[in-house]
Amino acid sequence: MELNKTVRWLLLMVSLITVSACSVSLTFNGASIDYTKVKTISVADFNNVAELIHPPLAQEFSERVRDKYAKQTRLRVLKSGGDLQLEGEITAYTLTPMAVGQDAYAAETKLTLTVNVRFVNTKNPEENFEDKQYTAFRTFDSNLMITDVQDQLLAEMTEDIADNIYNDTVARW
Repeated sequence: MELNKTVRWLLLMVSLITVSACSVSLTFNGASIDYTKVKTISVADFNNVAELIHPPLAQEFSERVRDKYAKQTRLRVLKSGGDLQLEGEITAYTLTPMAVGQDAYAAETKLTLTVNVRFVNTKNPEENFEDKQYTAFRTFDSNLMITDVQDQLLAEMTEDIADNIYNDTVARW
């Protein structure tokens, strides 16, 4: 009986030592950032160089990307000079007729947004990339005016693109 008690006590001690010696780091945002080295990210304003321009798009997109990093990482978000650096431009904002109906008119229109991005990791230059294109699109009924659906569709598309940029820079999925 005494030997059984001693074995249990030893097992308990070994378990406690093992648990205290190991640490597991779980993140639910998908980021794989070494916060001991990387403290800041700079996201420059994205310029809109597309042929068709929606005036608030550049600022809304830039803020969406900044918010993504501010909410999902512990990085301090700067306008320039960060340990991680993002910049780019909106290169395409297009409307394309799709799905021609019986009356030879387009039944749907496709709105496409394309962004070109450059990324610099000053702490780990192997992760840098230049001129990476991100594209998102949505279709809408051609009977609707673009002004009626534009804000909602752009919010969805900028979120998709911001997610993809985030995944490629700090989550690396």
